[in-house]
Amino acid sequence: MLKTFKSSLLLFIYLLSASITFLQADAHIFVYHRFGDARHPSTNTSLAELRKEFNYFKNNGYKVVKLETLVNALKEGKEIPDNWVVLTIDDNFKSFYTKGYPIFKEFGYPFTIFLYLEATAKKYKDYTSFAQLRKMDKRLASFEFHSYGHKHMASMSEKAIRADFDKGLALFEKELNVRPKYFVYPYGEYNEKLERISKEYGFEAIFNQNMGAVAKGTNIYDIDRSALVGKPKLKTYLNFDELQDYELIEPKTFPKNGVLIRVKARVDKNAKNAYVYIRGHGWRPVKVKDGIIDYKTSKTIKGKRMKVGIQVGTKLKVKVFMKD
Repeated sequence: MLKTFKSSLLLFIYLLSASITFLQADAHIFVYHRFGDARHPSTNTSLAELRKEFNYFKNNGYKVVKLETLVNALKEGKEIPDNWVVLTIDDNFKSFYTKGYPIFKEFGYPFTIFLYLEATAKKYKDYTSFAQLRKMDKRLASFEFHSYGHKHMASMSEKAIRADFDKGLALFEKELNVRPKYFVYPYGEYNEKLERISKEYGFEAIFNQNMGAVAKGTNIYDIDRSALVGKPKLKTYLNFDELQDYELIEPKTFPKNGVLIRVKARVDKNAKNAYVYIRGHGWRPVKVKDGIIDYKTSKTIKGKRMKVGIQVGTKLKVKVFMKD
């Protein structure tokens, strides 16, 4: 326990010191959920915090751009400006429309809402209506796909996944008169099956919910977004770069016995030190030898989702593995 605390503390101190200087960081996509709704602290952003973050962007040279602008730059193979920020909202909660949206309008910041269609179609209490979505300023607002039923889709059959997509996309086009171009995995959970089916539906870009950054060469079907909830260390998030010279050698799948025994990765051959992250167990400092990280461990993975992260300097990559 003490070692875990010390490792986390060292990582935090390092990142904090690195973020004091405006480094050559890549672009960043942030994701919000609820606004000014203290009933749900794990997905809530207070209005004071939202205003604080927006003022930080405004006063420190960041440019908030449309998601489409970033995706188009990736598709065209362009260099991604390191001061770009993209703002997304998942799940179309009513608190965005009533509380968050006025602040976005005040700052003139564009945003993309990834829609959970069933919640709006069935008029769930905490969700926006289609009429409210249509009222939003089209110069700022865009809407994309987050599934119909917001299920744990990685655990669903192929037939059920396709039924959800078909129903959700048809409803999306009927109500908003446009077919969505982008997709976000519900809960950020995905596997090879869900990724393959998503591509088959013709989405131009697919997004996860892993902390990270976006740079020229980022996989357009696995784009990182960092969640801004509570009181996040915004400057630390903005300091992360995309770790592209990277290959995760082990693990390749969720461990069958639920115990992760090794994290092995190929990284920059000039690196000497790195950090390994295992969800539920925190960060650990590791040595890099000849461009290889080889961390042997014995960590029990709770639940059906395993996250493994590698950080080298300010460069970060996180992978998600779902239990079959």
